[in-house]
Amino acid sequence: MMLEKLNVFNAYKGETMKRLLTLLLVPYFTGCMTATDHARQLPSAEDRRLTVGTVQREIRNGMPASAVAEALGAPNIVTRDDHNQETWIYDKIATEAAYSNSADNVGGLVGAAGAIGSALLLGGVAGTHAQNSGASSSTQRTLTVVVKFDPSQHVQTATYHSSSF
Repeated sequence: MMLEKLNVFNAYKGETMKRLLTLLLVPYFTGCMTATDHARQLPSAEDRRLTVGTVQREIRNGMPASAVAEALGAPNIVTRDDHNQETWIYDKIATEAAYSNSADNVGGLVGAAGAIGSALLLGGVAGTHAQNSGASSSTQRTLTVVVKFDPSQHVQTATYHSSSF
């Protein structure tokens, strides 16, 4: 009889440990990411981004139009003035947005059943905890670059305006 009670206790203890480890390890392996973590995973557009620094570093008065096209790419707008001189306009808008949503759910159930004489006894305790949080951020930047060329297709002036909001 004593050995039988010990086997029942060990089986109950083993199942309890399995349930407890499951409740503790599931959130660990599924993990939660913050908005910063999600933002780090966004693809970088540094190679394709037209910046004020690129314009300041690459564009010089007197350089040929072909060198401007290599440095900045194709313009958005090409116009000619009254003197038939060409103007290239680069108008770029960039929007970066990041959103993160994390949800933690923990639940548990403990139950017991037994028979005393001819009566069946059932009992149980259940509980849950849920937490949901999120964050988002968004930034917009604009850059307008105007490159005017002289009659021989060399940069006469290069001006720019940038904003961030």
